[in-house]
Amino acid sequence: MKLHLGCGKRDFGKDWIHIDRGDFPHVSSNSITKLPFDDCTCDLIYASHVVEYFDREEAVVLLTEWSRVLIPGGIVRLAVPDFRKMVELYFDLSYPLETFLGPLYGKMNPPNCDTIYHKTVYDLRSIKSLLKSVGFENVLEYNWKKTEHGHIDDHSQAYIPHMDKKDGTLISLNVEATKVK
Repeated sequence: MKLHLGCGKRDFGKDWIHIDRGDFPHVSSNSITKLPFDDCTCDLIYASHVVEYFDREEAVVLLTEWSRVLIPGGIVRLAVPDFRKMVELYFDLSYPLETFLGPLYGKMNPPNCDTIYHKTVYDLRSIKSLLKSVGFENVLEYNWKKTEHGHIDDHSQAYIPHMDKKDGTLISLNVEATKVK
């Protein structure tokens, strides 16, 4: 079983269960905070630019719930805005602050829902620490091009300059981790 949490309008196809608070035809459930599955029943959870909408304490609760449904050895695959990359681009290449307001603050107006904003940011060290604190191991960066969903453009493929996937800088921190057995 593979879950696409916070999927929005992106439909990965029939091999995935899509969960989002928005009302899209492919969505089968609306809560990513209370998953409607038994313990240890899911193989893979993918969430692109979702975790940062929860503060640090809420993220612990969220990832603990996601871990609950993963099988031992199951994978959680996350993409979050990469604070370190944005800071480097801001200082080293003098991109204006306005370039980073969306990735940093993330205002979103989901259909039929309240407006939401990002509540925190991560770098590799902090996301590793978070994942390890809730029982994940082997936290590694992944290449979005080598995933089964890499053909669908989402925020895991966020580059500056925008959409310059050849010469731009990836500003999404893409990590996956294994649930401790």
